[in-house]
Amino acid sequence: MRLDYQGLLPETVGFLLLPRFSMMAFFSAVEPLRIANRIAARPLFDWTLISEDGQPVTASNGMTLLADCAIGEVHHLPSLAVCSGFGPEQALSRPLMAWLHRLDQANCVLGGIDTGGFLLAEAGLLDGERVTLHWESLPAFQERFPGIETSDELFELGERRFSCAGGAAAMDMALEVIARRHGSRLAIDVSEQLVHERMRTRSDQQRMSLARRLGIHNRRLVEAISLMERHQEVALPLSEVARRSGLSPRQLQRLFEQTLGTTPREWYLHLRLERAWHLLRESDREILSVGLACGFTSGSSFSRAFRTRYGLSPREVRRQAAD
Repeated sequence: MRLDYQGLLPETVGFLLLPRFSMMAFFSAVEPLRIANRIAARPLFDWTLISEDGQPVTASNGMTLLADCAIGEVHHLPSLAVCSGFGPEQALSRPLMAWLHRLDQANCVLGGIDTGGFLLAEAGLLDGERVTLHWESLPAFQERFPGIETSDELFELGERRFSCAGGAAAMDMALEVIARRHGSRLAIDVSEQLVHERMRTRSDQQRMSLARRLGIHNRRLVEAISLMERHQEVALPLSEVARRSGLSPRQLQRLFEQTLGTTPREWYLHLRLERAWHLLRESDREILSVGLACGFTSGSSFSRAFRTRYGLSPREVRRQAAD
């Protein structure tokens, strides 16, 4: 999705479909392009579906799409979107890496939708770039690729790279591309056809604010939870959480119990275990390393708390993710 595209119309966009890709994100990226063609009454965009071997690809929802061609049949594209979902690194192979590098050398603009950034990073194609992913996948990406700048924006559109958080964010990115290529009026018309309330900018938050997400309005409680979310690897003492939130430990306890029906300690533990769940499923870090990254001081304490919370051991969750 080149920002400086000067080629003939229609502009061709390649979509590399990998096993268990996000169907919603894919359709959210394609449909605005289709509608733009209809409203403009001429073919502004075209797209081709690519799989590694040219065979149909099954998405994470169980639906299967036919591919137009295999990677070996594609030698030039203005832009390519890597579409993946759960366990993206499992799809990376030497032929696929070599193909991505050949496209890059041929000035193809490469991007990732949802977790597609994992594959581009593994291929060494995101050095010096800024990338966004779905908020659930960002912690695992940051752990695996600490040298790559990340953001929690809805999408990133650079000169040679692009990325989006998946889901509806792919629609917002496609609308922005239409606006940059063919004017904001067309993008607005497409957005209205999609019954998309408004065109969100890249800086719109992926997630609702804490207050809206949890249905809470106490400013100090929101600050306490925000502190917990920001300090998971090295957990803050609850006395420090209370102090920074302008509360006494007793007030903090009371607020959690009255508003959320739980204790600050239980809430903090839940956040850390939730992060561990995502790291186990979306990264290949050793289990002990995952526990340490989520504020646990030993493998036994991590496994015990994890099993109590989820009814499964960390090893069992890792095994499920690999299946």
